[in-house]
Order: sequence, then structure tokens, then C-alpha cells
Amino acid sequence: VQLQASGGGLVQPGGSLRLSCVASGRINIITRMGWYRQFPGKQRELVASLPNGGVTNYSDSVKGRFTISRDYAKNAVYLQMSSLKPEETGIYYCHAQSTVGVSYWGQGTQVTVSS
Repeated sequence: VQLQASGGGLVQPGGSLRLSCVASGRINIITRMGWYRQFPGKQRELVASLPNGGVTNYSDSVKGRFTISRDYAKNAVYLQMSSLKPEETGIYYCHAQSTVGVSYWGQGTQVTVSS
């Protein structure tokens, strides 16, 4: 499984960004897709995930501000982010999990929240 993410960039505090990620390869083994992020000097953390046909799971820190969605026809996952904060500056990674629990990662996309 290969994951290609896009959509990062520079945004002002309080602004919005939409991240996109498209999966290719053995997409039939994917059971869950989502987004993680990593702040400088910190471990990677879950932002949001959505299992196939399932219920969304959000980090408490983003509930009400971020929305994850999937387009199964396009093998894509999206993360709509709003009310962004400077402390949310970091690298955002697309993630997919297989039927046997193997994780696949995209290349990471930089999100910078700054005035």
C-alpha cells in the first residue's frame, strides 16, 4: 500500500486547511485510514481515524474543529481542519491499517500555523 498526502502549508491562526491522501497498491487490504501528527521533539499522535464503514475516532484536542472523511471510490481520506492553533504546527501523516494490523504511512505533509 502506498499513500500520497497533500494539502499542507502555511495558514494563519484560526484558519483552515484540508489535507488529502490517496491510497494505491493493495487497497483491498485496508481496513482503516486516518491521520497522525508529530510536533517537534514529540512522538507521533493520532489525530483522527475512520475504519471502513465505521465510526470516526478523534483526538480530544481536535474534536469539533477537525473532520475526517473518506471517499471509498477514490481510495482517499481527507482531513478538514479549522480554527487551527499555532501549537498545531507539525508534520501530518496519512495512515492506513491492513486486515492483519500492519501500518502504512504517507510521506508526511507540513502544516504551519503562524501569523
